[in-house]
Amino acid sequence: MINKTDRIVVTGGTGFLGQSVIKELNNYGFNNTVALRGSYHNDLTKQEDVSKIFDMFSPHSIIHLAARVGGIGANKENPGRFIYENMAMGLNLIEESRVRKIKKFIMVGTVCSYPKFTQVPFKEEDLWKGYPEETNAPYGIAKKALMQMVESYHEQYNFQGVNLIPVNMYGPRDNFNPASSHVIPMINDNHEDLEIWGTGSASREFLYVDDCAVAIRKALIMSNDPEPINIGTGEEISIKDLVTKIAEKMGYEGQLIFNPDYPDGQPRRCLDTSRAKERIGFKASVGFDEGLDRTIRWFKNNVRHINF
Repeated sequence: MINKTDRIVVTGGTGFLGQSVIKELNNYGFNNTVALRGSYHNDLTKQEDVSKIFDMFSPHSIIHLAARVGGIGANKENPGRFIYENMAMGLNLIEESRVRKIKKFIMVGTVCSYPKFTQVPFKEEDLWKGYPEETNAPYGIAKKALMQMVESYHEQYNFQGVNLIPVNMYGPRDNFNPASSHVIPMINDNHEDLEIWGTGSASREFLYVDDCAVAIRKALIMSNDPEPINIGTGEEISIKDLVTKIAEKMGYEGQLIFNPDYPDGQPRRCLDTSRAKERIGFKASVGFDEGLDRTIRWFKNNVRHINF
């Protein structure tokens, strides 16, 4: 049983999602949380460093958010780095958690693990029915292998792990660097023309970051089943409609140029979220327009004048 006095260690706890997770846990009464950062986890790809972290903090549970990830461009440029670092971090953390007999391991995966051509809405049982979209494959395969590791450890060692598959997230504190960001943070309010990779026909589902944090907190408390659980809204929007909506909200006066010479990525993404409702009582509460408005307000107050 998870207690509110338990030490909960969150890898990537100072990152985009990590900050929301720490805040959600604290608001719910978990005041013994640790957000791993800097010198506390110089290299999670090294088993000896992971062992030192466990010696230092003696965690009761781990929420694993740390990842090496980026948009389509970053994925295309770093396939080897992304598959190695994500695999190594997860392998080390899961094995050390098994050895130390922690109460719960929350493995946060990625929608990129699904096959490129998956019937919409994506169901968890479709996860292994094909190869992921090529530009995301190294990252997606690494996360999918780690989810299987959690299931295999549960089968052999009664390892208490939960696998969550969130869709693309957005919100305040996201990465707004145009060189490495995802699609929502790309559009600012300058007057220059903006090139959008692909035709704009691909669709995506987006989850407000604080909603994802709620799902993670619920899974920590309520779930002991390692079968994957989709975390999303169950709604999709085309990239063309998305960037047009954001441009209007931002007062963007440049021209949006869709470049078909670049890949669209996965054709469609939209999750079946019924398992999340059934097993952890989760349903997204922040509507897309409301979430975009919150994100844009934060961007204008904190980021718009930064030169990347």
